[in-house]
Amino acid sequence: MQLYNTLSATERARLLEEAGEQRLTLSFYKYAKIGNPQIFRNYLFVAWDRMDVLGRIYVAHEGINAQLSLPAKRFDEFKAMIDDIPFLKDVRLNIAIEQDIKSFLKLKVKVRPKIVADGLDDDTFDVTDKGVHVDAEKFNRLIEDPDTVLVDMRNHYESEIGHFKNAVTPDVDTFRDSLDIIEEDLKPHKEDKKLVMYCTGGIRCEKASAYYKHKGFKNVYQLKGGIIEYARQVKEKQLPNKFIGKNFVFDERLNEKISDEVIAKCHQCGKACDQHTNCANDACHLLFIQCEECAETMNHCCSRECKDFIALPIEEQRRRRKGKKTLRNVFRKGRSEKLVFKQ
Repeated sequence: MQLYNTLSATERARLLEEAGEQRLTLSFYKYAKIGNPQIFRNYLFVAWDRMDVLGRIYVAHEGINAQLSLPAKRFDEFKAMIDDIPFLKDVRLNIAIEQDIKSFLKLKVKVRPKIVADGLDDDTFDVTDKGVHVDAEKFNRLIEDPDTVLVDMRNHYESEIGHFKNAVTPDVDTFRDSLDIIEEDLKPHKEDKKLVMYCTGGIRCEKASAYYKHKGFKNVYQLKGGIIEYARQVKEKQLPNKFIGKNFVFDERLNEKISDEVIAKCHQCGKACDQHTNCANDACHLLFIQCEECAETMNHCCSRECKDFIALPIEEQRRRRKGKKTLRNVFRKGRSEKLVFKQ
């Protein structure tokens, strides 16, 4: 039984281009108690591999977090399959605003300790005791209320290219970093303010809302379906759009355009720009913002050092890396000292 990928990302990309089929990019999550995540993981891999599903899926005792793409013609088959799983029946599917046949190039279903890493070790914390879900219309009303504190539960490199007006945007690298910082900052307002949170698709807010209720906050709300669902409802219902810029997404597209404003800048020259990329030097792979002019000048690299490195013959690159522990700068997400206009 095949339980792993047999094609490289390059091979898969070529096959997708040759097939020319329309694909749907979507995401969903569900907090639930899963007794044996490994068996569930294997079941999903086999079923979805047969449907030509590609994506990144995490399974844990606390539930499932899925970001994936599939052939559009197999959507009904996919929906029927997950509806047959009791705790996933009628789960909300967040359909991407912008579609790309190469949003994912492999099927990765992994068992993790948690579907959202939170750094918490508290047996009394119940992740299912969540805050109030609100749709786009009620969210718009709430964030205009002077008694509301609006908090972006995403990381700095996400909010840098787009966020809701007047939102608190913590300067953090990970979700786990934000939990205690936000609690400390808002501690005086646990009873007199409405705590309203949002994230990409809702999964981080749902855990955060349960955590802050656990910590004594009385009025906790979250944007149902996150920014993805908000953008869909705004368009469908012709509501005022309170989001400015782009929504960062965790697939090959890297972002979805929500409004026309460009609120970020190129990390190399300072020009208005909100397009993330990864450094072309695979030994670096730093995620940063780069305009078209700098991409051409720097050969899609984050620094002169990386530009010079990838100009070397492949064998020379391998020789220089041999025996050295490579620092995967991708995890620094644009905080490198090499990026002058990020500092």
